[in-house]
Amino acid sequence: MMTVHAAKGLECDAVFITGLEEGLFPHENALNASDGVEEERRLMYVAITRARKRLYMSLAQTRLLHGQTRYNLRSRFFDELPGESLKWLSARQPGFGSSFAPDAHSTWSYTPAAKVPAFTPASPKPGHGLRVGQGVFHNKFGEGVVLTLEGEGEDARAQVRFNRHGAKWLALNIAKLTPVN
Repeated sequence: MMTVHAAKGLECDAVFITGLEEGLFPHENALNASDGVEEERRLMYVAITRARKRLYMSLAQTRLLHGQTRYNLRSRFFDELPGESLKWLSARQPGFGSSFAPDAHSTWSYTPAAKVPAFTPASPKPGHGLRVGQGVFHNKFGEGVVLTLEGEGEDARAQVRFNRHGAKWLALNIAKLTPVN
């Protein structure tokens, strides 16, 4: 086991890249830096090209971080890879582990990355129709995941973690959030 930085110049038959979630890889600090995402993209390239035969990439739908559950979005780097090269290996809930192996002849079923949601539906909260863990779209902030729901009626608000804008609190009677599958 080693970091991507330590792997530069090395090759292995099998490489495992874990934590491919927005905020982790690319790291949340890189999302706010002017060339941060590009540097993370270069590191991703280094990580991918270390694999001689097999490359396995994984993500977690949720993580417990500092005592709080964090709902994760799949890393943007999955969407930048050729969909025909991704083979989703587990017969799991959508959004979990995957494998990218250009020369693999796997018997596992193939699902393009764009069609795999990054979350699993939870039970709905009455009133506004949103639920914790649900994917949403906002015209200004883009795609995100509902982290917290508070209040009812006119006082209802949601904390949403957006791919490119981080966590935001939004008043549900004002914000136009569109649920995503």
